[in-house]
Amino acid sequence: MAIAASVRPSVVENTANAARHPAIVRLTHWINTLSFFTLLVSGFAILLAHPRFYWGEAGGLGAPSLFDLPLPFMKGGPSGWGRNLHFLAAWVCVLNGVLYVSSGVVTRHFRNNLVAAQGGYHLPQRLAYLLVIFGLLPLMLWTGFAMSPAIVSSYPWLVTVWGGQESARTIHFLAAGSLVLFVLVHIAMVYRAGLWSGLRSMIAGREDQV
Repeated sequence: MAIAASVRPSVVENTANAARHPAIVRLTHWINTLSFFTLLVSGFAILLAHPRFYWGEAGGLGAPSLFDLPLPFMKGGPSGWGRNLHFLAAWVCVLNGVLYVSSGVVTRHFRNNLVAAQGGYHLPQRLAYLLVIFGLLPLMLWTGFAMSPAIVSSYPWLVTVWGGQESARTIHFLAAGSLVLFVLVHIAMVYRAGLWSGLRSMIAGREDQV
């Protein structure tokens, strides 16, 4: 018992001093949070101009839609500034994502925490993170490029593989909805595990030890 008592404080101290989240993970996390919120707001502004979705190359008023959203049409509304802001935030998200993935490969963050499960994440959490990082986010980027006339003019295969720009727009919207669902579940899990402790670990790199 005496040996255990003498060892316990040092173990607790070492655990408390160990950073749970490296600085690069914290930095990219908050940049991604800001860019995601900006993309969400600007994307909603774009959506209000035409809340209908189609499949194929063309779509518009009078054409049969794949599905409609219960939102009012605001023709010529906030989509102008929404598109500009969306484009800017998208590039911030892309550059930040490249930094995050590059650092994750170099520091073995993905292998240690998401593949080998050394970071304490459960299997569903690890699968969800991997799906978002290497699945949904690249899909959002690809379909976003497929809706850009300037990019498609140089790389037409980006849109032809989806069957048209309206198909890319529909997939882009569905992927965005999946990302929003992931973020909501992520926030709920952080709240359940301890909101302030989770925020502190993502800001300062450490969380309170009981």
